[in-house]
Amino acid sequence: MAVPYKSTPQFDEQSLPDAIRNAHSTKAGVWGLLVVDEGAARLIFHKPRREIAVAPDKPGLIPPQAVHHVETFGPVRLHVEFYRENPLDRADQS
Repeated sequence: MAVPYKSTPQFDEQSLPDAIRNAHSTKAGVWGLLVVDEGAARLIFHKPRREIAVAPDKPGLIPPQAVHHVETFGPVRLHVEFYRENPLDRADQS
């Protein structure tokens, strides 16, 4: 199972930085995982445009260099984990 090498602090709907609310991407080779601990958020990819609902039981996978932003709806607690490989790729798990 993949282990994050870095994680953001936990944010809420008030403290979520503009850098996450606005278009941005991870670097080459860096996977992100948007983890919602409470509430709900939307992960929006720009090209091609698509939206993913993110909830406590459904994290949002962010591929390397994919331009995206995050939207929140009401009270939420979330953080982002960073990986060097796809954290949801279960092909190598037994």
